[in-house]
Amino acid sequence: MKHVSILVPNEAVLASIVDPRTMFTGVNEFLEAAGKPPLFVVQLVGLSKEVSLNKGLFTIHTDVLLQDLKKTDLIIIPAISGDIRTTLKLNEDFIPWIVLQYKKGAEVASLCIGAFLLASTGLLNGKECSSHWQTANEFREMFPEVNLVDGRIVTEQQGLYSSGGATSYWNLLLYLVEKYAGRVMAITASKIFALEIYRKSQSPFIMFNGQKKHEDEPIKQAQEYIENNVTEKISVEHLSLKFAIGKRHFERRFKKATNNTPVEYIQRVKIEVAKKQLEISKKNVNEVMYDVGYSDTKAFRSLFKRITGLSPIEYRNKYNKEGVLVDTI
Repeated sequence: MKHVSILVPNEAVLASIVDPRTMFTGVNEFLEAAGKPPLFVVQLVGLSKEVSLNKGLFTIHTDVLLQDLKKTDLIIIPAISGDIRTTLKLNEDFIPWIVLQYKKGAEVASLCIGAFLLASTGLLNGKECSSHWQTANEFREMFPEVNLVDGRIVTEQQGLYSSGGATSYWNLLLYLVEKYAGRVMAITASKIFALEIYRKSQSPFIMFNGQKKHEDEPIKQAQEYIENNVTEKISVEHLSLKFAIGKRHFERRFKKATNNTPVEYIQRVKIEVAKKQLEISKKNVNEVMYDVGYSDTKAFRSLFKRITGLSPIEYRNKYNKEGVLVDTI
């Protein structure tokens, strides 16, 4: 099971604590209803047992004190409020703990202007970040070494996630559900919570950036080669020869580094590109299939449905608002 730590900072925005808890505990409920075991252990983590918010109007009772939690898998940093510099000072004790957990392998996600607290750790230096447009100038002034990107709903680099302003953090929560629990569960959550899963501005390969958080440089090069040659029919033999690594050794190293076999990774890259084309283009399914290097419609349809939970035409009908729906695949 994945341990999810939702931080409860002083001056936090209440909804951005409640909503991620609702999302991850909700996924557990969906899984249990389907006869499957829950996936997440969700805890509210604070500097004290009780945290007063909204000038004392609400009180959050934390599940565990920061000092007592030694290991986690995913840290959620909620949005913060008030004078930013003052709020950061009140929450500075979170910073070394976040850095330590990240070094131990945890991923970290900031919601809205929770990006200020994440940026205070120094982990975002030299990386991209999303946040609320309203505080963009202040963010750039305080953190000149961080590349704040405008108009990006979700940003992810090396296991560090951030979302745009206000309720756009729901898109990041759905993205994290997709990464940890799969596309089918993300779609289920989007339906039950009445959320739009379509993410207009994301790169087709964004979900794979987190799988490059390793030190095996030849494997990183192989990943990039796969992503840059999506129209080609790439075999494991071809990759092992190209990067001068024996086939079995290459497969073992690739699996260890990415948690996918080379074949799985190739398939996921191709299907991710196909998804994006079905979402935003007017190409029919056959054209999309050929664009990602497949010629067998049965094999493509079977793989697409296994990964996404929908047939290509079902996916196109659901997520393409402008496409001409003339496919029969």
